[in-house]
Amino acid sequence: MNLPEPKLEWVTDMIVELDPIRAMGQGRAGVRRIIPIVGGTMSGPKLQGKILNVGADWQTLFADGLAELDTRYALETHDGATIEICNYGFRHGPKDVIAAIGRGEDVAPDSYYMRTHARLETGDSRYAWVNHTLFVGVGARKEQSVLMRLYALM
Repeated sequence: MNLPEPKLEWVTDMIVELDPIRAMGQGRAGVRRIIPIVGGTMSGPKLQGKILNVGADWQTLFADGLAELDTRYALETHDGATIEICNYGFRHGPKDVIAAIGRGEDVAPDSYYMRTHARLETGDSRYAWVNHTLFVGVGARKEQSVLMRLYALM
């Protein structure tokens, strides 16, 4: 088959600020928790601005150590556009590394797996391209924030 190779194009780096975890307890599939998203920044070649105090990460923690990440929040670009982001992914790694993250310790991002796929949507014509683009991300969990690098899948 003669199909094009997908390419990744760096879009932005995000620092997503978090409120403390709100534990929900055991759900049907695993331990459930909500982590409010309360702000942050984004900077990169395609998107710059701030993360609004709107949204949360609705996580499920499975017995094997997998964290299923399911976030929805809002971005505001430097020039005033509002963009919704729905970001879904997985975080897992060695038990000692995941335990250190849970204690709020700084852990090397390459010592565990944190990957996402994202859908962005806006009504602002200046950023209409996000409505027709798939995105993937790599991330790192810090004590009160998440670092996320977002790429467009071209």
